[in-house]
Amino acid sequence: MAQFTTLTSRVVLLLVNDIDTDQIIPARFLKATDKKGMGDHLFADWRYNSDGSPRNDFVLNTPDAKGAAVLIAGDNFGCGSSREHAPWALTAYGFRAVISTSFADIFRNNALKNGLLPLTVDRTMHESLVAYFKAHRDVSVTIDLRTQSFEAQGGPSGTFTIDPFARTCLLNGVDELGYILRFESQIKAFEMARGGGS
Repeated sequence: MAQFTTLTSRVVLLLVNDIDTDQIIPARFLKATDKKGMGDHLFADWRYNSDGSPRNDFVLNTPDAKGAAVLIAGDNFGCGSSREHAPWALTAYGFRAVISTSFADIFRNNALKNGLLPLTVDRTMHESLVAYFKAHRDVSVTIDLRTQSFEAQGGPSGTFTIDPFARTCLLNGVDELGYILRFESQIKAFEMARGGGS
């Protein structure tokens, strides 16, 4: 899992409420068992015409979206069915953080386990960020996981909360298993002390 400490990036605004996981990654792409190429299918039904050509009116197909690693979405992002492919698609595309007023719990957990930061702000801050980035399309936001803070370049700033264990894993670039394996020598020593080692 990619390490997350400090991220500075331009943002993409996708101001739709209740974006569910089937919109993030349609069910027909769930046969894949790894993340390779998954970013090509992100928001596929919104992003492409029926003949596979890009829709010029969809935000990810605009020049402003190129290289952006932060998505600002509407309320209740990631609702719907549980599918780990949703954060796979977002991270494979290049997103490292999603800012919203709320996230579905299962999506939030899947995101954190896959190196994607779901950053929750209140409605007032969300409105301030949206207004600022609509007026300043070329500026960036900096998200600092160490201090749990964010700041739009020359604009709104604030703090956010995150589960302490998930924060530790992101800061170290490890998933839950990777975190446990960091203590392998201590685990072996404990087993030996209890007579369970060989």
